[in-house]
Amino acid sequence: MSLLFRLRDVPIIGRVIPSLPSLLRRDLTDVGSVLDLGCGPRSPLKGIDVGGRTVGVEAFESYVHTARENHTHDEIIFSKFLELRFPPQSFDAVILLDVIEHMPEQDSREIIAKAETWARKLVVISSPNGYIPQRPLDGNPLQQHLSGWKVEEMRKLGYSCRGLAGPKWLRQEVDDATMGNNLFVTIRFRPRWLWFLFAAVLQPITYFLPRFAFSVYSVRRLA
Repeated sequence: MSLLFRLRDVPIIGRVIPSLPSLLRRDLTDVGSVLDLGCGPRSPLKGIDVGGRTVGVEAFESYVHTARENHTHDEIIFSKFLELRFPPQSFDAVILLDVIEHMPEQDSREIIAKAETWARKLVVISSPNGYIPQRPLDGNPLQQHLSGWKVEEMRKLGYSCRGLAGPKWLRQEVDDATMGNNLFVTIRFRPRWLWFLFAAVLQPITYFLPRFAFSVYSVRRLA
């Protein structure tokens, strides 16, 4: 599994099969500071050189300890998102990677609005395409899914959207006690490694047809 993670991060592969790390590497090239809301224990931001300060925010204490041990950011803040206070345009970019689906819709809209206030250049949001059930994982009640966000909803908020993780019909609710590093954990059919490869083959297509993708990568440029 670690080999798959390393291959996913190879730039030349990311040009052919778009992935979250490859898109972040592209969009965060010209930023000098990033606020990572809901950074979790293993943020993909660690493998990306943004050329400046990175700040992670996490509301689950165990994840905060793991993230600090992994040195994922220059600073990691233990806080609930809606309790955060930053001056306007404090960061070049604000990212929310698989975060907004874990909050009620109104709370998600509030934190998106705050993110757009705190960012100077862009806001990046990734989330499942529509509502997908997920119970608490890792003993973390905040891992439960409470809302769903479709391409049309993100576009109404002013975001451009691309699709990730292949077709939505190949995926299901996590059927394990943790997400961990297992890229196969949401694959619906067995053998999972084979269907994962099939999803990867179709990923370049769903990238341009995000309505059919499992995950939506949304960007709003402010400057």
